[in-house]
Amino acid sequence: MRTNRRTTLGGLAVLAVAAAVTTGCERGASTGAAPLPPEPTKAVCPGALAEAGRAVQQAEKTDSTWNGPTSGPVAVPGKSIVYVAQTMTNPGVAGTAKGVREAAKAIGWNVRVIDGQGTPTGIQAAFGQAVTLRPSGIVIGGFDPHLTSQQVAKANADHIPLIGWHAVDSPGPSRNPELFSNITTKVQDVAKISADWIITHSHGDAGVVMFTDASIPFARNKSELIKKELATCPGVRLLTEENIPVSDTSSRTPQEVSSLLSRFRDRWTHSVAINDIYFADAAPALRAARRKGAGAPFNIGAGDGDPSAFQRIDSRQFQAATVPEPLSEQGWQIVDEFNRAFSATPASGYVAPVHIATAANSAGLTAWDPRGYRAAYRKIWGNG
Repeated sequence: MRTNRRTTLGGLAVLAVAAAVTTGCERGASTGAAPLPPEPTKAVCPGALAEAGRAVQQAEKTDSTWNGPTSGPVAVPGKSIVYVAQTMTNPGVAGTAKGVREAAKAIGWNVRVIDGQGTPTGIQAAFGQAVTLRPSGIVIGGFDPHLTSQQVAKANADHIPLIGWHAVDSPGPSRNPELFSNITTKVQDVAKISADWIITHSHGDAGVVMFTDASIPFARNKSELIKKELATCPGVRLLTEENIPVSDTSSRTPQEVSSLLSRFRDRWTHSVAINDIYFADAAPALRAARRKGAGAPFNIGAGDGDPSAFQRIDSRQFQAATVPEPLSEQGWQIVDEFNRAFSATPASGYVAPVHIATAANSAGLTAWDPRGYRAAYRKIWGNG
């Protein structure tokens, strides 16, 4: 997802995972630990549970070697990039922009970031300014290019390569809109691993609440994919799907959570949301109901993995896991894809694998930053 609370738009040792559930390090927050849900005497869905367990164990690894590009064109000198940001208050957008700046410094290019301020008018003005600057390339940072169709057409006509970050649903090149590449994890993979984590963590016996924003096609599709995977295990029951626009999470989520607690009580064991932000806003109601920060409902965010989500997970406060994007790595990939575009070389086609961050594997960090990519890209560019 490419949203935050103020913007609607712009991815074990399993049984050893400490069930951590979070909401920021707020004063007076409950810190009592709670055990994992009891393991049923007999697996409800042995096949699905085994498959999910293998997938989760792989996704929770933090020592994987670099599996991205190892060859490509050497650095083209003297280029300039403009990063048009949906809003720099969106942690995903800001984290990727930081990665672009770092990579551009390594390759020897100039970068300018223009903040769209999270409004259609602001984004259009920012993109228009970017085109006027006539840079070597423009990044579409976390917003739908159709919102800026005139500016996209102008950039295409001026032969300015465009690369998106969470700009369209699928990774890789795009014909409509015309993008050299779009950098994102696969929504199918993010949705599946989020559901697999619930299946594994609950040992195939869970009552699940889903939080989504049906006004966003990308989010609605992610929700449907999550439900499809949850349904592979009959013991995992979807109790309800709560449609709360991302822009309304702070005002609506606490009240909805209070209602859900009264309605489902202990049947509500797990939650999944299309963005981590729902759990930041669920915490006050969970705390008021005297739920333990590390107890049920055990919550996983299927998207972004912003710093506050990592903080909730690490402090075991109303969030147990997230499926984070490797934001810095994706920033470096954006620069590498531009270098391929400037060299008349096809896009790399690389898509980062999904990762699950928990208190057991995050090591107190506030971002998912896999190893190996910096050295690999420097070597490709000829300055490694």
